[in-house]
Amino acid sequence: MGLLTFSINVTLDGCVDHREGIADDETHAYFTRLLDEAGAMLWGRTTYEMMESYWPAVARGDVDAPPALREWAIKLDAKPKYVVSSTRSDFPWTNSHPVVGELRTAVQQLKEQTPEGVLVGSGKLATELDRLDLIDEYNFLVHPLITGHGPTLYQGGLPRTRRLDLISAAPLSNGAVAMHYRRAD
Repeated sequence: MGLLTFSINVTLDGCVDHREGIADDETHAYFTRLLDEAGAMLWGRTTYEMMESYWPAVARGDVDAPPALREWAIKLDAKPKYVVSSTRSDFPWTNSHPVVGELRTAVQQLKEQTPEGVLVGSGKLATELDRLDLIDEYNFLVHPLITGHGPTLYQGGLPRTRRLDLISAAPLSNGAVAMHYRRAD
């Protein structure tokens, strides 16, 4: 069975707004490596729609982009993408699939069907999956920024404190730190 890994950019004050953070070749290479290691992506509808509005065009070459972004886009385009949504059922982006049925059961089945693991990259969805005790690991790219606004990591709260074991911490030359944790409890 594959692991479910929550992976996201986060600032020092917990902001997970996709417009914040350092978007450079090194950052994109980090997330491309995570994507390479995973068997699938899992998003909520809002994140899917944000990604769908830009990355397929980059992958096709319709948008001028640096090589690191193009590489990410091409790999993302090919990767299976699963979407949790109660309002949308049609996902035309290549290799996109709806998550059907009760969330806990559907995600558990996805983990079982994906031995390489699944990356979840939606903050609200990750909070719900953590409430269901489904997240196994966390990859946070912590950016050296204090934004003073949200949305923030785990803004909706959790029913109890989640203890984690540090697997690795690697500073990037841009000042961000890649933090990899595994659930301790």
